Amino acid sequence: MTPILHVDMDAFYASVALRERPDLRDLPVAVGGAHRGVVLAASYPARAHGVRSAMPMSRARRLCPQLVVLAPDFELIGSVSRAVHECFRRITPLVEVLSADEAFLDVGGAGRRLGPPEVVAELVRATVHDEQGITCSVGVAATVSVAKLASRLAKPDGVVVVAPEDVPRMLHPLDVGLLYGVGDKTRARLQRLGLRTVGDVARTPRAALHELVGARQADHLLALAWGTDRGELVVGRAPGFGGGEPDSSMGAQHTFGRDVADRDGVLRELLRLTTSVTGRMRGRDLVGRTVAITVRSTDFTTVSRSRTLAEPTDVTREVYETAVALFDALGPQRRAVRLVGVRVEGLGPRGAVHHQHVLGERERGWSEADRAVDRATRRFGGAAVRPASLL
Repeated sequence: MTPILHVDMDAFYASVALRERPDLRDLPVAVGGAHRGVVLAASYPARAHGVRSAMPMSRARRLCPQLVVLAPDFELIGSVSRAVHECFRRITPLVEVLSADEAFLDVGGAGRRLGPPEVVAELVRATVHDEQGITCSVGVAATVSVAKLASRLAKPDGVVVVAPEDVPRMLHPLDVGLLYGVGDKTRARLQRLGLRTVGDVARTPRAALHELVGARQADHLLALAWGTDRGELVVGRAPGFGGGEPDSSMGAQHTFGRDVADRDGVLRELLRLTTSVTGRMRGRDLVGRTVAITVRSTDFTTVSRSRTLAEPTDVTREVYETAVALFDALGPQRRAVRLVGVRVEGLGPRGAVHHQHVLGERERGWSEADRAVDRATRRFGGAAVRPASLL
């Protein structure tokens, strides 16, 4: 089978908020509007009181009078979402993004490097937790609908693998409304027709189901009920989430095996990450205008800083020097570093940018050197040419 992973962050908005407020971790917490707003996400202690996402906050407070309500930090949520998606792409380039907090991954090729799909799934969970301090659940199957259902069964913070031969045993006892893409209206209609479980749909003859719901929907429902829907991904962002437009930023980050208090050690990692990011940018003919860094201390305090350049760039030296300046600007009171990351934002096509030469500037310089390195690494591998400080 082609192993498809569905990765879904656990209570994403709430988890990001609680990462910044660990003192609230064991309390019922909701993220959203304080009064007339709705619940965007609820922590698992809040869910035990019946609080759910999309619920009016007034009702959530009635269900749980001790509920702690936090306002969403959309800038932080976006930053964590981009970092999580970047983590996925380090494992496999075949990623279909569904939303800010979930995606499908085809790990058929990655499996040859990293092991069987359940091992890759555990790697995804461990990496997201280690780098972002939040948890996710992963479903593994041969098709997208079964993988998505498996991730729901894995919650919170688990992995469920469904082999093709186990699909009927797992799917058929379930409520028909749990099928991927079956909403409340379709569920109600199917139940009025006497089709209450997935097994009821699966055992209905195709011709009879055609008469009940129409040929197109009948074929789709049968494919879902038997777990034979699509096993190929639409790489990029799903319709309705960015419309398939290219990402507007690109980055990388690293969690140290041991916390690093030495500035030179952090700068070496910044250089390695910058080299990786700008190399990928040049591979896609992209340049960016804003350089951002993320630094997480040993106590999980996370700081992000950014600087917008005068001109868009893909030059490793320019991005690195900006990243170093941002790091040094944090001051001498910095604690030991647990994680460091580099991101270039505001990406656009390189051909649309015309470099303004400075008087006295050499015609050939760091940009040409970067491209020479790119050619060498494409031919001889990533270890062929590296900055001297990384040797």
